[in-house]
Amino acid sequence: MTRQLNEWRNDQWSAARESLEPEDQSLWKITKRLMGVSTPSPPLVNQGGIDLSNSEKVEAQADSLETQFHPVTDTSVSAETEMADVGMKSCFLTPASEPKLTNHDEVHEAIRGFLVSKAPGSNGIPNRALNHLPQRAVSLIAQIFNAVLLIHHFPQV
Repeated sequence: MTRQLNEWRNDQWSAARESLEPEDQSLWKITKRLMGVSTPSPPLVNQGGIDLSNSEKVEAQADSLETQFHPVTDTSVSAETEMADVGMKSCFLTPASEPKLTNHDEVHEAIRGFLVSKAPGSNGIPNRALNHLPQRAVSLIAQIFNAVLLIHHFPQV
């Protein structure tokens, strides 16, 4: 029984090997599966043939993008684009009516949602420590957030 099973497996493997074709990516797929490690990217099939090296693939992709995209030469489009830019700039330069402020409960809920197993942020404070902040500290954090929103000053990290 074992011998017959081995013969069947060998026949299956032989048939699979004979059916491999570089054009349909089957050789790439079986190599990746058998090796179990990352392998080089599959060949790229284009009109000029098959590209195997990374530099050939990059060139083929660049050529394809170059044929698909062309610069806009219509002058009316640039005027419309300029009008849109002016509108966007004026929108960003005018202060917002009233920003939606936060409160103690929202900040507390956000802190409770932090995963304690994650690494600390740029401030170096572990999430586990933030979860143990007293109510007064959470209220002060909410006040800081609201002040930032009201004066439209977003400090650097």
